[in-house]
Amino acid sequence: MSDVLLNFSNGLADTVAAAGKSVVRVEARRRMSASGFVWADGVIVTAHHVVERDDNLTVGLPNGEKVSATLAGRDPSNDIAVLRIETTGLTVFAQGTPDQLRVGHLVLAVGRPGKDILATHGIVSAIGLGGQADNYLQTDVAMYPGFSGGPLVDVSGQLLGLNTSAMRDTSIAIPVQTLRRVVDTLLSHGKIRQGYLGVGAQPVKLPAGLREQLGQETGLLIASVETDSPADKGGLLLGDTLVGMDGNKVRNMEDLAGLLSGEHVGKASAAKIVRGGQVIEVNVTVGERA
Repeated sequence: MSDVLLNFSNGLADTVAAAGKSVVRVEARRRMSASGFVWADGVIVTAHHVVERDDNLTVGLPNGEKVSATLAGRDPSNDIAVLRIETTGLTVFAQGTPDQLRVGHLVLAVGRPGKDILATHGIVSAIGLGGQADNYLQTDVAMYPGFSGGPLVDVSGQLLGLNTSAMRDTSIAIPVQTLRRVVDTLLSHGKIRQGYLGVGAQPVKLPAGLREQLGQETGLLIASVETDSPADKGGLLLGDTLVGMDGNKVRNMEDLAGLLSGEHVGKASAAKIVRGGQVIEVNVTVGERA
């Protein structure tokens, strides 16, 4: 039994040492430095909330060298920021497969708020959609000061996501599939496009018959419609209850926000609504939030 525990312990230590080759220190705020990691040659990913300034950014490399960085772009809604550095040849993380991740899997959070690598471990406690982030992994790892922006890795050292303490009261990681989409967009365009309908809404419970018909407990009661907004032009009315878009359920504001990501801007979406007790669909072309 002692050999099993020793081998397991040595394996975790080896994983942290290997991951540390890709973890950097990010100096972009007045207080304690935060963490980041090498995404691609010359590209560093970190958390949006730790980048408090847009200039005079510094990255501490694994070898102890400090280099200047520039902000390529940020996505506050997912707490992601992308930095560029001129240094190349750094070790890039191998990306894991969060779609195969299950609640209960062992994970490690790695950070470099100082010169040395730090680590903590825990399990995946929840996997889901919603909240401020459009996708998240919830873990029970201890998020020590300066760990935000650092990587969450599996036991083989593959990148699962970006750790953040800014999204919820629990430890959250933005998974790698979200990182791919956001980072690619920021590197190409410098910003994230966000869709909008132009409605004010609040969650409401659906009548029993509709709950059974739609397979959901709640929808969004439309309390206001902006003049000439996408919702107005698409025929949404005050008093309608929005219950779905493009085949996805809309039960609360978090569901709606997740369906208004940048790739939907300019596209016609089938909005399923309850009007006068009947379920109907109207086509709404999603606009872009200024």
